[in-house]
This record gives sequence, structure tokens and C-alpha cells, in this order.
Amino acid sequence: MISKEQIAADYKQIQDEICAALEATDGKSVFEEELWEREGGGGGRTRVIQNGNIFEKGGVNFSAVHGQLPHTVKKALNVEQDDFFATGISIVIHPNHPLVPIIHMNIRYFEMPSSFNADTPPVRWFGGGIDLTPHYVIEDDARFFHSQLKQVCDRFNADFYERFKTWADNYFYIKHRDETRGIGGIFYDRLTENDDITWETVFEFSKAVGRSFAPIYTELVNRSRDKQFTPEQQQWQYQRRSRYTEFNLVYDAGTKFGLETNGRIESILMSLPPTAKWVYNYQPQPGSEEERTLSLLKKGINWV
Repeated sequence: MISKEQIAADYKQIQDEICAALEATDGKSVFEEELWEREGGGGGRTRVIQNGNIFEKGGVNFSAVHGQLPHTVKKALNVEQDDFFATGISIVIHPNHPLVPIIHMNIRYFEMPSSFNADTPPVRWFGGGIDLTPHYVIEDDARFFHSQLKQVCDRFNADFYERFKTWADNYFYIKHRDETRGIGGIFYDRLTENDDITWETVFEFSKAVGRSFAPIYTELVNRSRDKQFTPEQQQWQYQRRSRYTEFNLVYDAGTKFGLETNGRIESILMSLPPTAKWVYNYQPQPGSEEERTLSLLKKGINWV
């Protein structure tokens, strides 16, 4: 059986690879690293990039934590055990350009020892995904993004893409706004071995998702980074960032898990943008690109 130590080591390597790729893409700013320890067990490497040529604020965080689960989390996960181990990478990048999208990625592993006896396997699963939040939806970019994710999924299981895209549409949904956070992507949770897929394949899929991040996002950044934009477009960018903030603070399960397990606040809230605006009762001009973007923030669009 693949050990949790091996999973954490491979995730750390993927963190290194992604940080190097993003620094090369930005061409100016580099990541600042802070090593931290969690009260209760474990710790991580928080890496933040700021004020770059294209990346205004971003984080590529690794953590491997363990300890006792609070009762509220045990209830939410529907488990009886107390001890847990969790490791993963979490990424959010906020560009300074309104035509370059926000991107989020997370790959994670969760394990609890058996509550019965040493011969019973532990509770364990992988989760994660990638989703894209354009300030302006560019249809060619959306098709490229989803096509790349489908290729990754299809390497491992023919059903993964449709299942995980639908899951992302439903998960990254701002119910109180009746709009999706962006154009979705893939999202999965509690993925484990079964008759159709081995444990080793699930782990390889998790790593493949992680390693798809850099080439996909680098391509999207380079498509738009040199385009001119107006002050009005930047104001719209700030308003779209506010929707991103609302989702992360109201609905995001990772934020809730981090706060309820005594996680590191700075790392948990790394996902928030440096600047956002809430404009009262904003209505886009009929026929505008802003109105068109809102019309595309819906579930069930077949981008591929």
C-alpha cells in the first residue's frame, strides 16, 4: 500500500514544480516561503507570490497535518474515528489583468486509521480538482481549459470528466447569486479504489491533475497578458473578485475544514484577492461583454 509519507513527498515535489513554472511565467516576482507548524500536529509550506508582472497575488500551499478531529468535522464527514491525517496542495492565483482568469486547484489526501482492528484497512480517499474563474468569459479559452481537463480524465477513466465536471458545476455555485463562480472545471471528493480502478491509479490520477495545472494556466496567461484593457474592465475585475470572495467565505468546504481543525489562518485565507469591490445593485449594460459573461455563468454548459 502506498504510504501517506509517499503521498506527501510527491505532493511536495509537485508544489516545487508548479512554483518554478509560475515564476518563469511571471518573469519578475518570486515566491516567498513560510514554514509553519500546526498546533496539534503537522505543518506545511506556504508560498506566496505578489506584485509580479502578471500575478498580483497568488499562493501555492502544501500541508501535511494530523491529530484529533473536532466533533463538528467528524459529524460532517460521517466518521467515528478521532485520529486523522491530511495532506495536499492548494493553489489560488489572482492576476492583475482582467482578461487573464483567476484559477484554483486543489489535490488532497485524507486518512483515518481503522476504528476496529489492525486487519481492517484505514478510511482513506483522495479529492481535488481545478476550476477557472474568468473575469470575462472567452469561449476559446473555456474550450481549451475543459478539453485539457477531459484529456487528463480520459487517461484514467472514461466516466471521470462528465462526472467531475457536473460535480464542479454544482459545487462552485453561488446559490444566493444564482450563478456559478466561473466556468467550472472538475471537482471530486472521497475518490478511492473500487472494481474499476486501483488505489495506485487513483493516486496517479491525483498527481496528473496536479501536474496539468502549470501547462494549462501558462497557456491561458500567455494568450491574454499583452492585451490592452480599460479602467472600466478593471473595475469589473474587482467586482468579479467579490463574487469569488463570497463563495470562499460562505460555501467553500476547504475553508471550513481548515478553520475547524485549527489550521493556519493566513494559509487558509490566502485565496482572497488583494482588492475587490461590491457595487450596489450593479446592472450591466445590455449587449455588453459584462452582460454576456453573466449569461455564461451557468451550470451545464458543454464547453468541450
